[in-house]
Amino acid sequence: MAARRSWVEQIMGLPVSVLARGERVDSARADAAVRAVFAELVEVDRVFSPYKPDSAVSLLACGQVGWDDLDPVVGEVAERCDRARELTGGLFDAEMADGRWDPSGLVKGWAVERAGERLREVSDLDWCLNAGGDVLVLCPSGRPFTVGIQDPRDPGRVVTSVARTDGAVATSGTAARGAHLYDPRTGGSVATRWLSVSVSGPSLEYADVLATAAFVAGDEWPAVLAALPGYEGLGILADGNLFATPGWPAVRSGAQ
Repeated sequence: MAARRSWVEQIMGLPVSVLARGERVDSARADAAVRAVFAELVEVDRVFSPYKPDSAVSLLACGQVGWDDLDPVVGEVAERCDRARELTGGLFDAEMADGRWDPSGLVKGWAVERAGERLREVSDLDWCLNAGGDVLVLCPSGRPFTVGIQDPRDPGRVVTSVARTDGAVATSGTAARGAHLYDPRTGGSVATRWLSVSVSGPSLEYADVLATAAFVAGDEWPAVLAALPGYEGLGILADGNLFATPGWPAVRSGAQ
């Protein structure tokens, strides 16, 4: 079995972990790459957190700054949010009903995917980067990592798993933070019989956006994934039943 090493930090209010696999997991180069990932995510949180009073998002909300006063990266994220709104037919929208701009539904996936480029620079190791259950996998060896899908009724249990050699898996639902997700169609919380929707595909940014939009869509969520090729989904109902799109890997209940 190949050597493994893991790192974990609390960033963005959630655990961010990196699992590396290969002969050079203890190298200074591997450690430096992971530290660069964490540093980049800390900086993204500083700029985009709606909970930090001096973040760009908070300063915009209270009118202390205008768009032209901000770092260009904020404008880039705003453009990405606009594209995500168009892609999902408005099911994803960073503009809140009260007029605030909150890009949280896109920023995490975008930031983790961007930070993951630091890991790609160490080409002789396999990596699994997990940000609070949204996962990016990079496996130059071609040997997959197994990504578990959490049971939204029991956070200590995995209901199924997905094997990936690259790409992403993102989940949206109410298990971690309750009914916090925003429905742009009503201006209120999402009302649905689904407990979670997981999306697997090539990009974590888009898997995250599509998972959010799919959860908002309710029973129509499979149609949301058709907006982009290469993305498949798994929904979990309140009674525990699972429903997968045709391209989702075979469901293996109780996988570890």
